[in-house]
Amino acid sequence: MISIAFTICLLTACEKVISVDLNTSSPAIVIQGNVYDHPGPYIVKISKTVDFNEANTFPPVTNAKVSISDNAGNSETLTEIEDGTYATANLAGVVGRTYTLNVESNGKTYTASSTMPQAVNIDRIYFGKSAFNDVALTTIEFKDPQDIDNYYRVIQYVNDTLDTGIHIGNDQLSPGQTISFSLSYTTEDGENKLISGDKITLYLECIDKSIYEYFRTSRTNYGQSASPANPVSNISNGALGYFSACSIRQASIFYKK
Repeated sequence: MISIAFTICLLTACEKVISVDLNTSSPAIVIQGNVYDHPGPYIVKISKTVDFNEANTFPPVTNAKVSISDNAGNSETLTEIEDGTYATANLAGVVGRTYTLNVESNGKTYTASSTMPQAVNIDRIYFGKSAFNDVALTTIEFKDPQDIDNYYRVIQYVNDTLDTGIHIGNDQLSPGQTISFSLSYTTEDGENKLISGDKITLYLECIDKSIYEYFRTSRTNYGQSASPANPVSNISNGALGYFSACSIRQASIFYKK
């Protein structure tokens, strides 16, 4: 068995990766939504950006008309369950289908499409040590499907706390082989370690190329210039954020030192 390890960068939380030019600018709309290959409801969140020198609170966009359709003829208008948060009731996520998001707000229309890739099962999770220090690493292994381009995102929870990082990779160097992702964990106080009894839950998302590019450019652009560029969004009409149809698998393990 060949194991290919991806380099994983730990950066900002995936829910807060939008980087906006530091100069004063008109508020931009931010849309973030997902459809999964398991029962919904699926959520779309819509907000607006604020100037760099303002409080880091993003006003919700209310009373938008939000719908999701697929290429099998299904369509649903989402219900606003709280300010700026819209939810499906009956839509089903199915591997291989293309989903289209449509948002109408303040006289403008925003659209995005995403095709749900084949799911990949998690083969195992285990612990190791960093080669550079004594930090514990959690490693996830899975078999990459052959003959198709695959893009991955790994989400990590330690107990009930989301790991504030962007973990993405692809199979460019390892088509059809066993792939391993190794992740460390940094707490809010800057400690980079696990303690005995911690429960680690990993989610393996198979994402399409446009979503991979969104997170890749989020990682590249974060804090790298005085006027960082916005991540490459798959949403039209100048909106920030992303809309992703992805398959997902999860597994958990307890850390014992």
